[in-house]
Amino acid sequence: MATDDLLTTPIFARHEALGARIVPFAGYALPVQYPDGILAEHRHTRQAASLFDVSHMGQATLAGPDHETTARALEACVPADILGLAPGRQRYTQLLNEQGGIIDDLMVSRSADPSSEGRLYLVVNAARKEVDFRHLALNLPAAVRLVPHPGRALLALQGPLAVEVIARFAPALREQPFMGMAAARIGDIEVSATRSGYTGEDGFELSVVADRAAALWDLLLNEPEVKPAGLGARDSLRLEAGLCLYGHDINEETSPVEAGLAWSIQKRRREEGGFPGHRRILSELQNGTLRKRVGILPQGRTPAREGTAIHDSKGELVGEVTSGGFGPTVNGPIAMGYVVSDCARVGTPLGLDVRGKTIAGTVVPLPFVAHSYRR
Repeated sequence: MATDDLLTTPIFARHEALGARIVPFAGYALPVQYPDGILAEHRHTRQAASLFDVSHMGQATLAGPDHETTARALEACVPADILGLAPGRQRYTQLLNEQGGIIDDLMVSRSADPSSEGRLYLVVNAARKEVDFRHLALNLPAAVRLVPHPGRALLALQGPLAVEVIARFAPALREQPFMGMAAARIGDIEVSATRSGYTGEDGFELSVVADRAAALWDLLLNEPEVKPAGLGARDSLRLEAGLCLYGHDINEETSPVEAGLAWSIQKRRREEGGFPGHRRILSELQNGTLRKRVGILPQGRTPAREGTAIHDSKGELVGEVTSGGFGPTVNGPIAMGYVVSDCARVGTPLGLDVRGKTIAGTVVPLPFVAHSYRR
């Protein structure tokens, strides 16, 4: 594939050398799969450990004079309790517009290093990073500044054996809690490690300066449990895990409540409000929403893809699929979508319009595959 008009990550040459199939994604040339194929990569992640290049994601720091100042500045843009974020911890949240719609979802981390007091580390979606950074810069007070990190890469080591691999190099990370953040050394490479990821499996995301990213990739990939995995497996894993993908399951019209993300709004913020769209969101928390994101299990072997119309048992249009495909662990088609709240109860029968035919489906609990995060 021609990549002249696309950005590349610091590990692009490694993907080519491994025979990856390269596709355009969010303005980057990225591997969708390697020669073993998406199914094999998906299953290997569930059984051992896979290494993903997610360097296209946006990394940045919010820098202020102290934690309270920086946290309150970010809280003016997101509904999570950032003030209460402890040192060495990470939190998931959303940038919101004034209507309570989601501009993007992101991860926020606070270092345990006292020298980083007043700094918050952000990871945002690749396709939204310019929008996000512009939005933040326009809404921050003078005392807090946004510092993007285009010179950093990001690798994700995911799977049940990821901790065994990482602990060979950094034994202290074995005890790192889920959503914990710590500085570590992998070989002679300095990284910022968070115990997180977007596969539903245990694992780590490793932020590293770009010129050491290829060396880190080589070091981890040399371990016997580790194989490379691309965008295809990353998407099938996150779908089985019931996790939202921006631009598909959430967007600027979607609120966190109807997306099933109310758990990410902590008690203090629910009580105090003060974030964009708080009137809508607090009302939805109290009174419910007109529609809800649900898991859907189609019958048979035909997947219901994004955009598939959803009907109730009477044939009335009640929603639309936002993510759908084949779940290798489930061994069948799975989907997520929005339906009117009256049709969101687990066990509700649905009709899915797939290529001119109606396929029966059922509302099921999310996730499709239980999360394996360290608790």
